[in-house]
Amino acid sequence: MKIVYLITGSGGSFYCANCYRDMICLRAMRKVEGISATAIPLYLPPDEGTSEKEIDNKVFFGAISLYLREKVSFLKNMPEFFDKFFDSRLFLRMAAKRAGTTRTEGLEEMTLSMIMGDEAFPDKEIDRLVRYLTSNGKPDIIHLSNALIIGLARQLKKRLDVKIVCSLLNEDDWIDEMAEPYQSNAWKMIAREAVNVDAFVTPSRYYRDHFISKTGITGSDYYIVPLALDHISYTAVPKKDNFPALGYFCRINSANGFDKLVDAFILLKQNDRLPGLTLHVSGGYTSDDKPFIMEQIRKIKSAGFKSSVKIYPEFHGNSKEEFFSNIDIMSVPVRKHDGYGLYILESNSAGVPVVQPATGAFPEIIEKTGGGITYFPDTVEVLSDSIYKLFLDKDLRIQLGEVGKLRVPAELSLEKMAAGLSEAYKEATGSRILS
Repeated sequence: MKIVYLITGSGGSFYCANCYRDMICLRAMRKVEGISATAIPLYLPPDEGTSEKEIDNKVFFGAISLYLREKVSFLKNMPEFFDKFFDSRLFLRMAAKRAGTTRTEGLEEMTLSMIMGDEAFPDKEIDRLVRYLTSNGKPDIIHLSNALIIGLARQLKKRLDVKIVCSLLNEDDWIDEMAEPYQSNAWKMIAREAVNVDAFVTPSRYYRDHFISKTGITGSDYYIVPLALDHISYTAVPKKDNFPALGYFCRINSANGFDKLVDAFILLKQNDRLPGLTLHVSGGYTSDDKPFIMEQIRKIKSAGFKSSVKIYPEFHGNSKEEFFSNIDIMSVPVRKHDGYGLYILESNSAGVPVVQPATGAFPEIIEKTGGGITYFPDTVEVLSDSIYKLFLDKDLRIQLGEVGKLRVPAELSLEKMAAGLSEAYKEATGSRILS
């Protein structure tokens, strides 16, 4: 059976959980006998740290050409050689580092066009993608990265006798930043286009229920497949010192609550509740995030604790390993209710327990991994107290880290994820994938 993943990249400038999820789906299904799984990037290139050589070098519906078609009327039917020029990886990676490509403002109309499919994806571009998809044999399943590109389902089904599966996770991150009536219209359009999807896959009960509440789409076509993580054997690098160390591993922005963790860190330092406490930060950012990050640095500097903070330039490879080797506790106190939180698995895999707000899917994930605690209400003061108490209870901290490190590869393996995805694909196609 041939499966093609159409994945929306981030350009690689920050830790993008959805990009990692798409790569994990690909890796999981490649472990299944009889499955041919490939991935084609859309919009922006995927993060180089998670890409594999089998991922196609072509980027379809590149962010620059999509934007120009939407904003410049005489370029709506630009020649194909312009697409190739603007959609080169060099230009797209440059665009990814600039403001605007990863936020909603100014892209509301384009978002609705992508959901509908007709305007954002012209016939000639769809035909070019179809030719490419069928160049080595027609796929049995096309798996869309998210519901923001659900308009492709109708377009592809018109041209190919193929089943469509769509992942669901964090569409609300983008849509809920849109002003009305764009926001309401976006969810309504997704609901209307959903008839062209044969199965939805989402990693948590929380996000399934949240998506249903937004769209009103009920039925039995939802499959909850918890995300797994490639088993990472972290080198047992001892910490450089015995001082308590707090970590943050995610895109460094307001939505992910970095400023909340900074405020909790300052509270702990000001009261000297944890002598020698340091804050380690990894996850990357875009140019949009720079003013926010500078504000946090000024805040830390004003409080007199700049020397107690380390920001890691990279968020994968050796830099990631160094980051997790140097922290005792990790927290990403997001403002929004997250539909999963792959960074929890990243932390637990390294034997590091987490402290997360009791919102979204966090209680669901931490119950499964056993690698952390949740707190309520979601305030800086309670976050600070929760971190403090876990630092004081060394036995509990070590226990949570050890349990998480054991459970992630046992309960959230690529093999189990592949089995869950295979069930969704089997139901969508009416055929049996796993022997």
